Amino acid sequence: MLARAADPGRPWDVLIVGGGATGLGCAIESTSRGYRTLLLDRSDFAKGTSSRSTKLVHGGVRYLQQGNVSLVLEALKERGLLRQNAPHLVHDLPFVVPNYDWWEAPFYGIGLRLYDMLAGKLGFGSSRNLTLEETLERLPTIETKGLRGGVVYHDGQFDDARLAINLAQTAVELGGTLLNYVQVTGLLKADGVVTGARARETLRGGDLEIKARVVVNATGAWSDTVRRMDDPEARAMIRPSQGVHLVLDKSFLPGDSAIMVPHTDDGRVLFAIPWYDRVVVGTTDTPVDEAPLEPSPHEEEIEFLLAHTARYLTKNPGREDVLSTFAGIRPLVASGGEGGETAALSRDHSLFIARSGLVTIAGGKWTTYRKMAEDTIDQAATLAGLEERPCVTRDLRIHGFHQDARSFGELEHYGADAPAIRDLFGERPGYEARLHPNLPLHAGEVVWAAREEMAVTVEDVLARRSRALLWDARAASEVAPRVAALMAEELGRDEAWQSDQVESFRALALGYLP
Repeated sequence: MLARAADPGRPWDVLIVGGGATGLGCAIESTSRGYRTLLLDRSDFAKGTSSRSTKLVHGGVRYLQQGNVSLVLEALKERGLLRQNAPHLVHDLPFVVPNYDWWEAPFYGIGLRLYDMLAGKLGFGSSRNLTLEETLERLPTIETKGLRGGVVYHDGQFDDARLAINLAQTAVELGGTLLNYVQVTGLLKADGVVTGARARETLRGGDLEIKARVVVNATGAWSDTVRRMDDPEARAMIRPSQGVHLVLDKSFLPGDSAIMVPHTDDGRVLFAIPWYDRVVVGTTDTPVDEAPLEPSPHEEEIEFLLAHTARYLTKNPGREDVLSTFAGIRPLVASGGEGGETAALSRDHSLFIARSGLVTIAGGKWTTYRKMAEDTIDQAATLAGLEERPCVTRDLRIHGFHQDARSFGELEHYGADAPAIRDLFGERPGYEARLHPNLPLHAGEVVWAAREEMAVTVEDVLARRSRALLWDARAASEVAPRVAALMAEELGRDEAWQSDQVESFRALALGYLP
């Protein structure tokens, strides 16, 4: 694919900058319509915001509270399509809203029935009020003082980074060219119109000059950086906000139900969610001035989450209980004017077309990535004068599609790839072995990631092809040398590369511990 990108032959129909959820969705949308498509990401796929979500495919109960019914309707429809097209990664998760005041049961009960109604035939399950006993059965560690009962409703859960990798594979299978670790450094122009981009390989060096009929800026929180390559005077459109999550041991919330607290001190919803035999607690909403590629949790954010978790669980977590903590930057779009809280900004997506023809898609959220991509490629194709072709992604199966992936046990999240990975385990003694007792990660999965999933660094494997860095940052750090050795053998790297990779990953992992 790198050779294809470097070929100075005919221009690409569509060049996409950014390999997160939106960019990958655009790549599938474009390739599935038959357009010649190239996607470039300066780091790894989903390295930014798209691997740091709350792991929910949801309509957004908070947006219903805000009265944004159109956004909720769209998100609920997309949630249903995503489970339909990627059932190996998206599944139903029951959420319980604990009730401590007399008015909460009728208030949230009515609101969540409206949520069900909006979902229609794509719903995940019906909400209902729970007695005190039923609430305790679902949430055995919930704080019982003043507890009156609860309301249960259903939403979707997924593995964000795994879905991103499967989206990339889908786009490649459709004929797309997708490259990680190739950074766009500038835009090409002719008579004031964007005609392509300059790019650089960030791992090996080497410059590329790429011609394209239209360029799509799908860089999320970094959208303004690319817009200013086009127009240095462009006014900022992104209002970045940082969200932090803590990962705890399953004992803090045993069972299969999640907790949803509708209103915290900063106005956000608080979730405590079972995920891969862990519990993810989040999230905060902290306005930030910049969007680093590797954001760090602030002390006050960690304290906020620990304090709020302690309010609702009988087992109060301390810093020593945190297995990992991760931060992500929300690419919220400012809608005129300054000031205001980011928690109140909408997650609607926005399309901007510059005078130069640069197309920028910003805002939105994981759940609506497909609709964002459809709208973007509709506009991009018109701008580029491409043949009009219909959208087919509503019913397009994502790589790994399998209706009974749970039968694959620990390899469930690979879906239809699981049998081939099991075959790979038999390729060599030791490939089936777990790398660490606290991580559901086998040696053969590392080989698979390097061989089949474009993983080229230890971080790619431990942070995104597997979720080891989020499951347990200390354990991930301990297995880094073994992962580096397996990758070096597969990719033909030397001992110096291994040492550099281990040192780099361990420095990164320190930032995931409070």
